[in-house]
Amino acid sequence: MTGKSGENIVPVPAKYVAEFEQLGFGMFVHFGLYSILGRGEWVRNIEKIPAEEYEPLAMQFCPGSMKQIVRVARSAGCRYVTLTARHHDGFSLYDTRGLDPDDPFDAVHGLAGRDLVAEFADACREEGIVPFFYHTTLDWHRKEFVDDFPKYLEYLEKSVRILCENYGKIGGFWFDGNWSRNDVDWHEDRLYKMIRSLQPEAMIINNTGLEARGRLGSGEIDAVTYERGRPDPIDRTGHKKYVSAEMCETLCDHWGKAACDIDFKSVRQLIEELCECRKVGANFLLNVGPDADGSVDAMQRATMECIGRWMSVYGKAIYNGRPFLRYTDKREFLLRDVFDPSKAYLFKFSPRCFVEVGPVSGGNELSLDRIPFRVRSVRWMDNGESLSFRQDGDILNISFTSFPYGTSYPVRVAEIGTEP
Repeated sequence: MTGKSGENIVPVPAKYVAEFEQLGFGMFVHFGLYSILGRGEWVRNIEKIPAEEYEPLAMQFCPGSMKQIVRVARSAGCRYVTLTARHHDGFSLYDTRGLDPDDPFDAVHGLAGRDLVAEFADACREEGIVPFFYHTTLDWHRKEFVDDFPKYLEYLEKSVRILCENYGKIGGFWFDGNWSRNDVDWHEDRLYKMIRSLQPEAMIINNTGLEARGRLGSGEIDAVTYERGRPDPIDRTGHKKYVSAEMCETLCDHWGKAACDIDFKSVRQLIEELCECRKVGANFLLNVGPDADGSVDAMQRATMECIGRWMSVYGKAIYNGRPFLRYTDKREFLLRDVFDPSKAYLFKFSPRCFVEVGPVSGGNELSLDRIPFRVRSVRWMDNGESLSFRQDGDILNISFTSFPYGTSYPVRVAEIGTEP
């Protein structure tokens, strides 16, 4: 496995990175002053809204309980939530604790009058969900971002320190914005060193953006990002450390609330993307954009609930399954159970006509090669029905049955039992 030089070593994930991969499915939340306007999270920049018009929105922003957002995540089967503690407009959902006494641009000093990040973290823990914090590195509010960048970096580091020190153990940080300035040294090593000293088991993620999906930056990064793009398999051979992956996707076209954006993705597409992520070992981070009052509109909520119904049936395969066998000539793939190697999960992408009345027609047999174990059973996870199969060496042929009338899932999963 390893040569003298170590070039063939495949690194083992750190415990906290393995725990992140076990979470599997998370919910992204873009929430802030832009939610009031309902035209997307970049509205201030796109519409060139002046500060004197935009920033007073802080005195209108007073959402209800953050529990309502976390409950949407729970209904979907998400095991972690990443909240925009501060987005590019510079408004903080957390108490900045006198970081700039002359400019306390945060929820505590606005109409809300309270620390929304603290409420969020508490709500997550009540529901058994791991809180993550998104934090912008790009800032349209702070003048020193352009005029005095070293001073801005000091402000940024102190901001992140507040989140490290005052909200208990967190799952990780999701940074976004370094792509906005390629002409400066962001001193990431200094920021990440501080995080490691205060939150040693926090994931450090820094979004490389649409044009650089999967790119690895600093050596301290724990996961590469795929924004709106399905991840590729990662060959970690020879890498100094194990780095995981995460795809972020949003339900429609915007991340923040956009009342006139009704181009919603289908439940089918989103479940397929979740499965495609797990095929290569990546997490799936699916975004909602709440209304200004903290509620999630009916379409977003219903979509997440439908995904949750699928997860309630097949979630074990999503959480416990790890990359095992994938094929270039078919969409189907197998995951191996990380806790029970005698179990594998076959993901069958169902055509829309897979619900049938009467006898099953032809075309429902699948041949898989490179099977390295003896198969003793194949059964659907949804109803426990045993499936007929035959095995000849490393070739496995499975005969599928249709859904019972009244049932249809975009992807159906079969559990394969193997001999010890």
